[in-house]
Amino acid sequence: MREQTGITVDDVAKRLIDYGFHAPTMSFPVAGTLMVEPTESEDIDELERFVEAMVAIRAEALAVAAGQWPADDNPLVNAPHTAASVVAGEWTHPYPREVAVYPVPSLVRTKYWPPVRRIDNAWGDRNLVCACPPVEAFA
Repeated sequence: MREQTGITVDDVAKRLIDYGFHAPTMSFPVAGTLMVEPTESEDIDELERFVEAMVAIRAEALAVAAGQWPADDNPLVNAPHTAASVVAGEWTHPYPREVAVYPVPSLVRTKYWPPVRRIDNAWGDRNLVCACPPVEAFA
């Protein structure tokens, strides 16, 4: 999909958060892929909700490829959208706030609001910050 639309695996994973899903494992075991592992406890409604989200995300990616949204300012590259990011200040994006936070109608009743916007995963991996007590605290 990246070659066709410019949308990356990170964009899809982060956009899934706006749909109320935990971002799946990325690039393991194959680089540039998502690993989705529903457990036996997921019922058919939840699996169908996930499929609906993936189909909608694909449509969003195709809208970017078609030029309906700029490659650098669309719901996928700006995901996830926090409550503060959509209510504070003027909305300057080329897509409506509703698309940002309610990409499918069912979310109006059950919206999960992520606490933070997109983080720089690679920077975080290279610059680990440990908030743990020092080892001496456990003596």
